[in-house]
Amino acid sequence: MPKRHLKTIFVLLFFFVFLSYGYSPCAEKDTEHTVRVKKIYDGDTIGAVVAGRFEKIRLIGIDAPETGQRLWGKKAKKCIGSLMANAALRISLEYDMELRDKYGRILAYIWTQDGHMINEEMLKKGCAVLFTFPPNVKYVERFRAAQKKAQEHKAGIWGENGLRERPYDYRKKHPRR
Repeated sequence: MPKRHLKTIFVLLFFFVFLSYGYSPCAEKDTEHTVRVKKIYDGDTIGAVVAGRFEKIRLIGIDAPETGQRLWGKKAKKCIGSLMANAALRISLEYDMELRDKYGRILAYIWTQDGHMINEEMLKKGCAVLFTFPPNVKYVERFRAAQKKAQEHKAGIWGENGLRERPYDYRKKHPRR
């Protein structure tokens, strides 16, 4: 085999190995931003500056009681506020398959700097219910386990005098205007 062909084969082999095992910017996608929380709307929606713009951010996989649902809406907002305060209001956003919902809010998993996922913590504390929509289901099994643990321990909305109506059902009866 001529040296020229061997050289070509070597170069192609090198690039194949590099692309297979090395860093490929095409394979990576920007899936995380560290931001400072500016506003807490309710138990599953916050506001923060992302990439220079103020954005509403909806926590993926959970549904917190609405503010009109007696004291549970207030408790859910207080619960997420407490989790955010413990994170010093500095959080990381992780995205899944769909970046925005039909209202234009960013959809994200929210992580504290010490590695706790706030979406999951809201379920563990009984401050929200499981609420998943494909294709954003990356952590659905973790969320199921967290909700089951809260139910077993009768935490928050799962306890005595708990939430009587799921947030989704409440919104159907009381649509936004």
